[in-house]
Amino acid sequence: MKKMKLLQQIHDAGVVAVLRGDSPEEVIRMANKAIEGGIKVIEITMTIPFATEAITELSKSYSSADPNADNYAIIGAGTVLDPETARLTILAGAEFVVSPSFNQETIMLCNRYRVPVMPGAVTVHDIVASLELGVDVVKLFPGNLYSPSVIPSLRGPLPQANIMPTGGVNLNNLSQWIQAGAFAVGIGSDLTKEAVESGDFNLITEKARAYVNAFLDTKHQSLEARV
Repeated sequence: MKKMKLLQQIHDAGVVAVLRGDSPEEVIRMANKAIEGGIKVIEITMTIPFATEAITELSKSYSSADPNADNYAIIGAGTVLDPETARLTILAGAEFVVSPSFNQETIMLCNRYRVPVMPGAVTVHDIVASLELGVDVVKLFPGNLYSPSVIPSLRGPLPQANIMPTGGVNLNNLSQWIQAGAFAVGIGSDLTKEAVESGDFNLITEKARAYVNAFLDTKHQSLEARV
């Protein structure tokens, strides 16, 4: 039940902040600013030195239990390449696991512990293989290889596939991805690059707010179009 609830919360949130940095302290600061701006799903990548320290600290500070609570946020792990790393992130407090590629053992481990896992996929074969192992959401990566029209094309033969593009999603095309049927979108360097270069991490809050507003506006327009 918790797994399905988390997946629904991620879908409802719509925007996942994919955070990379030079230290746990830096990405914790990024995460806090992104959450302040309204992004409630945070993916801490395992490319960060001592990344599990950031996951643990953020998991202690935020909870996915009540979306109306002031400390509401869902903390997960990204760039997970193998089952050993997946297990470490789960023990550290990660509530979902994301990988840039398909790895059967990683998927099986996450399924064993009922943790949502989102493996990377670039082909129909990858998506079908993921579905056969019980994956609920596949990560279309890198998304900048495609246009948003790839989602309805993939979901023609695979309507049961939930697809989350990551890489190349920005404020200019977010609405197109959502309208095309994306389960959610992952936002990486576009969220944090300017802040890191300038040293002004408040820019992350501003950019996060812009992404959330763009997502909500798109969902609102879609609902109006159905009426």
